[in-house]
Amino acid sequence: MVMARMSLGDYMVEKGYASPEQIEEAKKVQQNSRGDLAKILLNMGLNARDVYEAKAQEAGVAWVDLSTFKPDPSAVNVVPDHVARKNNVLPIRKQDNVLWVAMADINNLAALDNVRLVSRCQVRPVVVVPDILEDAINKAYGGGVAVEGSNKGGMNPNRNLQEIGGGEAKSAMNEAIAAYGAQGDAAKSGDEDADLKAMVDEAPIVRLANTILQEAFKERASDIHLEPDRRFIRVRLRIDGVLHEIMQMPSYIKMPLIARYKIMSEMNIAERRVPQDGRIATRYQGKEYDLRVSCLPNLHGEKIVMRILDKNSVMIGLNKLGFTPEMQAQLEELSNQPNGMLLSTGPTGHGKTTTQYSLLNKLNSVEKNILTIEDPCEYVLSGVTQVQVNRKAGLTFSSALRAFLRQDPDIIMVGEMRDLETAEIAIESALTGHLVLSTLHTNDAPSATIRLIDMGIEPFLISATVIGILAQRLGRRICNNCKEFYEVPAIELRKFGFKPTEAGQMVQLARGKGCEECRMTGYRGRIGFYELMQLNAEMAEMIVRRAPLSDLKEAAKANGMIELREDGLIKVLEGVTTPQEVMRTVFTAGF
Repeated sequence: MVMARMSLGDYMVEKGYASPEQIEEAKKVQQNSRGDLAKILLNMGLNARDVYEAKAQEAGVAWVDLSTFKPDPSAVNVVPDHVARKNNVLPIRKQDNVLWVAMADINNLAALDNVRLVSRCQVRPVVVVPDILEDAINKAYGGGVAVEGSNKGGMNPNRNLQEIGGGEAKSAMNEAIAAYGAQGDAAKSGDEDADLKAMVDEAPIVRLANTILQEAFKERASDIHLEPDRRFIRVRLRIDGVLHEIMQMPSYIKMPLIARYKIMSEMNIAERRVPQDGRIATRYQGKEYDLRVSCLPNLHGEKIVMRILDKNSVMIGLNKLGFTPEMQAQLEELSNQPNGMLLSTGPTGHGKTTTQYSLLNKLNSVEKNILTIEDPCEYVLSGVTQVQVNRKAGLTFSSALRAFLRQDPDIIMVGEMRDLETAEIAIESALTGHLVLSTLHTNDAPSATIRLIDMGIEPFLISATVIGILAQRLGRRICNNCKEFYEVPAIELRKFGFKPTEAGQMVQLARGKGCEECRMTGYRGRIGFYELMQLNAEMAEMIVRRAPLSDLKEAAKANGMIELREDGLIKVLEGVTTPQEVMRTVFTAGF
């Protein structure tokens, strides 16, 4: 049962948008004229944005300000131009089979049906200020901004360039399209590489490349994807773990744009046949960012993926990563041990490195000699000796670890144990009085011991060195700006391990309605789900005799281990995330 919503008048008074006297006056006019309260308030001179925000709250639907909101191209693309204009609607967000549509009148059932038919999606209306809807439709579908210069190959640049809002981004992209669409073949000298080098240093493509990076930083993206197709190049951002398409540009932009990023990351722009890797160091709004750049040749050119590393993110502290107080205390106790091995496990991109750096940052002091070997070094920690793998020079994980043992270390971090030789030296380091931190790719904490055995490590060495294993996932947080509470039967949470105390018990959960701050997703930011397995004598003995994984897991639970799904349930009941997010990130087939 959804909690009661406020009336339009009460909401405006509570927010300070109107005085009680103004609302009373409007209600008196409404009684005499039987008109719409919102329109009466507008006629009284109240701010249209405030009135329509209150109207959305009363109706229980989302509200967006189209003067600042950035419609998703993936939503705009599923509703044809003529349908949007005829029905005075603007698709602004698409997720799976759900389409959010900005409308002047959310009760226009005919318009909703028309959009539903052409999009084949479930349609959810969104309240907007009607006066700015037409301009927003023109901008989204290309009717409001002219692009000078030729549209090469008969393309309409505005239709192929789906902009995400912001005059700077639009200006930079239009400038680049005009520059390269107009020049055609006239500027070519016959030397393709020389022509490309000349193009990538020109102002339009430089501004375009920089604008894409700035947009990614503003949206808190973790990755940027530039994906060439036959007719266009698509740009997507991974925000809170989910990819969002933000723009499409004509195909003749792809070579100079990709070449620009290759030059920025010190790659060879003349080499287009083999994968390349590079790095870009930059600053934005006073913060330092490091981008790991990967270039992959494919059927339609070269795909660029840039992993964004915020150098300040490791300074946030363990208490901001989503650990329960009990689990954080256990993890800190393990990290303070003089020797042994502490492992982090989980899929790529789920925060293992951030957790390990946060631990190192806490352990870092003048009394301790900390060394790390990484591929590559993702963050820079002052006071820590960080070594980066260089295979061409013969510097590998295993060769660095051998050298580390002669450097009088107290704590060693190994970016990842990828082979038997590295694992054996890390085990040897843990046996000889050092604390070793490292990562593995396994689904849960108990599976890490099986993975080490599969790599060729003797079980008795694992039981003698491994002191703890932390498995983790990252799920999306509910957006605080549009969070609402509702009730569900407790029986629906049984799959997470919840046990109802009485028949018919109801549980209060939270969800995001969707707003402009969260791009209509209902989520903003991420939270960790964790599973910490501390080894005891019984579990060490089970590892030595190669006990089944199920038995080891039961012993770990008996020793106090909280499973990933149970930690997820804690966050669900606290109103931090949703059951759907825990299902998406934690549950696997056959769970």
